[in-house]
Amino acid sequence: MYLLPAIDILGGKAVRLAKGDYDRVTVYHDDPAAQAQLFEEQGATWLHVVDLDGARSGTPENIAIIERIMRKTLLKVEVGGGVRSLDTIARLADAGVSRVVLGTSLVADPAFAEAAIAQYGRLLCAGIDAKGGEVAVAGWREGAGVAAEELARDVAALGFRHLVYTDIARDGMQTGVEAAAYAAMAEAFGHPVIASGGVAGVDDLVRLGEVAGGIEGVIAGRAVYEGALSVADGVRACDEATRRAEAVAIAGNPCGL
Repeated sequence: MYLLPAIDILGGKAVRLAKGDYDRVTVYHDDPAAQAQLFEEQGATWLHVVDLDGARSGTPENIAIIERIMRKTLLKVEVGGGVRSLDTIARLADAGVSRVVLGTSLVADPAFAEAAIAQYGRLLCAGIDAKGGEVAVAGWREGAGVAAEELARDVAALGFRHLVYTDIARDGMQTGVEAAAYAAMAEAFGHPVIASGGVAGVDDLVRLGEVAGGIEGVIAGRAVYEGALSVADGVRACDEATRRAEAVAIAGNPCGL
């Protein structure tokens, strides 16, 4: 389990939205690349980046900023938002990102998702954003009429092995996480998931740590920006949860069978 501080890019700036609402924007830094450097200095090894302009328009609009982040840091970077063509994936791969998130296309263009996973394999990550258990697409503005757990099973069958699951109702609200929801999604997906939405502090990481076997990573945004969770404390809590999960796994299978 590892921490992914989040940088959402809108209009060239690092922002956060409340519940995915483009009319409820808080700007935290005018230079996303400089913000990424700060996260790295604070101990982060991963970064979650969303091109909000691209998520809304369907065409990536901030790849140049992402390329600058890659040049200025040694972070492993996970990128999503408006990724709907193989050319976009190729450009992000050439920039050196560690993971590319497909969201809307999983529902709107499954043939593209299938072609992408066939060509890029584990570089790709499924992004499932849901409210009330229903998948939302197009920058969270539209309901897809698809159950989140059903889509998780479908993308696993396609070959996806990474999945970011966002609880939209909690995203950007610092209301705390519902660990059971992520555990259920991990069970449906068949692999650990990256949890996103609602992290308010270290206690939430501890709660997720209790189901760490189903949690690959945790995305934190507003809590980090507003001082409720330091990157250093978040990294430490994730590391401790990983060690506890490994100890439990070893105790349950001491012979490694």
